Amino acid sequence: MEPARRKPASKARDLFTDRYERRRDRLSPAFQRVAGYIDANRLSVLASSAIEIARAVGTSDATVVRAVQALGFSGLQELRRELAASLGQRTTPADNLKRTLDDAVTRIDAVVDDLLDVYAAGLEALRAPDFRENLMKALSALHDAQRVFVFGIGPTAHIAEYFAARLRRKGKPQQVINRTGAELADQLLEFAPGDALIMMAYGPLYKEAGVTLAEARRLRLPVILISDTAQGELAGRADVVLAVPRGKNDRFALHGVTVFCLEMLLLGLAAGESDRALASLARLEHLRQALRSGRQLMPTDPDEE
Repeated sequence: MEPARRKPASKARDLFTDRYERRRDRLSPAFQRVAGYIDANRLSVLASSAIEIARAVGTSDATVVRAVQALGFSGLQELRRELAASLGQRTTPADNLKRTLDDAVTRIDAVVDDLLDVYAAGLEALRAPDFRENLMKALSALHDAQRVFVFGIGPTAHIAEYFAARLRRKGKPQQVINRTGAELADQLLEFAPGDALIMMAYGPLYKEAGVTLAEARRLRLPVILISDTAQGELAGRADVVLAVPRGKNDRFALHGVTVFCLEMLLLGLAAGESDRALASLARLEHLRQALRSGRQLMPTDPDEE
């Protein structure tokens, strides 16, 4: 006898999601970009004007207003009220994961489509003129830095370590800041004038981020913040903010677009410091060959290599 199939748990639906899903196929490509951005950046949209949303998406403010109206809202004010109501639901990581898995129970194909839509909207945000301008500012600060410190705590620490490893291979001196409590204090002792800080942090200003930012400010280090919004206390304390969507606010956080942003920084740095990057990769291959062959490396004068 076939076992009874589990009935999916009912979940709260918000008006924006309902209208977006019903009307998605009837929206023009420009309206779809606007709607996808709003869906993936609900918190920042609450505090953004039509012009700010248009800059993030790479369109006009008139297109933003028309897209909102095409979704059945009278304007941005009504849309913000509905978004604020939807964000009033519980949004802990466990709840977000549960909502994501509840979706998957009944519509796995649609969940995959939603994921692709989220990443497409995220990549569109990276194409926006304002984002490109901030990216260039970030690269300028990183090019001038003696060392690059990469801040990430919790799950983001793994992304910070990945990016630091890629920087190391390109010949850029770097260190990871990934500890909490007294151990974080030890890591912050490494800061020195001439360094730069890349901080991946989200939500309200928290203790570790606040202390790290204060120490960077004391030493006048340039701070590049990678977050999901350009608003709030964290953004207010950074020199450059790269606002990178992480998916829908009431669903499981996604980091793919963040990694893509880091790859843009990495390649930008390599392009500006190509001699050092190529020399570092050549040295890496020399060491690999020595390890494969088992031969012992002989001391050499670096100037003769």
